[in-house]
Amino acid sequence: MFLSLLAIGIFGLLTSTVFAGMVVAGARHHLRGRRNPSPKNSFTPALSLLKPLHGSEPDLEANLTTFFEQDYPQYEILFCARDDGDAGLDIARRVAARYPQIPARFFSTGELRYINAKVHSLEVMTAAARHPILVISDSDVRVVPDYLRNISAPFHDPKVGAMTCLYRGVAVEGGLWARLEAVGMSVEMTAGVLVANMLEGMQFVLGPTMAVRRECVEAMGGMAKLGDYCADDYVLGNEVFKQGRSVALSHHVIDHMILNDSLADSLSHQVRWMKSTRFSRPKGHFGTALTFSMPFGLLALGAALGMGHPALGASLFAWGILTRWAIAWAAGRKVVHDPSLFELLVLYPVRDLMGFGFWAASYLSSTIVWRDKIYDLMPGGRMRAAK
Repeated sequence: MFLSLLAIGIFGLLTSTVFAGMVVAGARHHLRGRRNPSPKNSFTPALSLLKPLHGSEPDLEANLTTFFEQDYPQYEILFCARDDGDAGLDIARRVAARYPQIPARFFSTGELRYINAKVHSLEVMTAAARHPILVISDSDVRVVPDYLRNISAPFHDPKVGAMTCLYRGVAVEGGLWARLEAVGMSVEMTAGVLVANMLEGMQFVLGPTMAVRRECVEAMGGMAKLGDYCADDYVLGNEVFKQGRSVALSHHVIDHMILNDSLADSLSHQVRWMKSTRFSRPKGHFGTALTFSMPFGLLALGAALGMGHPALGASLFAWGILTRWAIAWAAGRKVVHDPSLFELLVLYPVRDLMGFGFWAASYLSSTIVWRDKIYDLMPGGRMRAAK
């Protein structure tokens, strides 16, 4: 039995090492593009920035302020929530009042038309937007003054229909669970995107920032196309890709502020994301199990100890840690510039083990909890209210 377990552990370490090599290669592939950046200072088309909101949250005012302080000649900001008296809208109005030179408008959806409330907000704002390029960003994102210049740059190429940004996780109030989730964003998420971009090019966008030509939205049938999906960002980018347009991955990196400060909130959010990925990309998600190294390193360690070979077990476990450090260095440090060595070197191997647990948990049920409501996920990633 121990020999079989050792063989499984070594096999998993081999596959996860191959993946680590692909991440390093993907990082080099992505970083090479920085040597020939797109012209961005002279190409500044008018932009409509869409900000869906849902209540107040920590540091929302500071996050929104960064979008009013852009070094960009012409853009508008549209905000939308379900109710006109939404606390998030009140904060947005307060921030907008300090920047009267930036056109800002505020909307509410009323009774929801789709399961995904964000999509209804996007539909309302898209109908009201004045400019041909729509920039969509989440409320828990913080940006720097040249953000919009970087967002607009890829659209200099008329073949580009959409673009997106990588992001690093920032634990707003610290705490172990928030920091573990943050390093998962900086490293695990980035690693997967880098490999996908290298192997097949971008066929999706990432929710924290996604920009799209209005004509591409109209060609897919409007934002309503996304209304029943949990992974609306994946579907939006994939629809643009299926139109024969390019989806660009920017070299600009943004900060994604992690608000889940409790174990329960953090676990719920990450399992929901894993389940969404399982239903959106089932084949790729199944193979994800072989990209983690720490569970296989622990399995090899235990099996080797059971066989009376502690040095072998320790070596195999160390091998697993080294592959995680390689990914943390390539994706977390070199690509998204995560500054925390503690998270990258100490917490990321722990997060890798947790990630395998989230992957396994994604197969335990097809239900998710989203904003205190329970939904069933269906093939293709659609949602329906649980019975």
